[in-house]
Amino acid sequence: MNILIGTVLLFALAALTWHKLATPSSRRAALSGAANLAAFTLPRLFTAMIGAALLAELMPADQIRALFGAGAGLTALLLATLLGPVTPGGAFVSFALAAAALKLGATPAAALTYVTSWSLFSLTKLLAYELPFMGGRTMALRLAISLPIPLIVGAVASLF
Repeated sequence: MNILIGTVLLFALAALTWHKLATPSSRRAALSGAANLAAFTLPRLFTAMIGAALLAELMPADQIRALFGAGAGLTALLLATLLGPVTPGGAFVSFALAAAALKLGATPAAALTYVTSWSLFSLTKLLAYELPFMGGRTMALRLAISLPIPLIVGAVASLF
């Protein structure tokens, strides 16, 4: 029910914003941009949702619970931190994997640690974007500063 209310509120906010745009051409441009974004995102989102459901069926539930479940503790957080950077693909892959692991018994702390680690240290982003654009020294400084963040997120999530 909360998702429905939130969705309706977001649509109302978007409609109000669209209505406040100054000219009809800017309204058409906004609608066109929204349609293009939906055309880009919806197939990927649909694929990720199916992928998460299939992965949940393919992943060994007993090993997921043993490695990332409630009894795994700090080991789960460390393993999730290590797996984040080496996950290939974008957000649609990493969030689908985290959702599948949650479905099989991983703790939310382990899933949040994994997603945080992926978003901070994804090798594809580091090698393709950060290193060429920012340089090795700046990248190394950011990595050194950011290194404890996934574990902090996991530790805080473990409190709830």
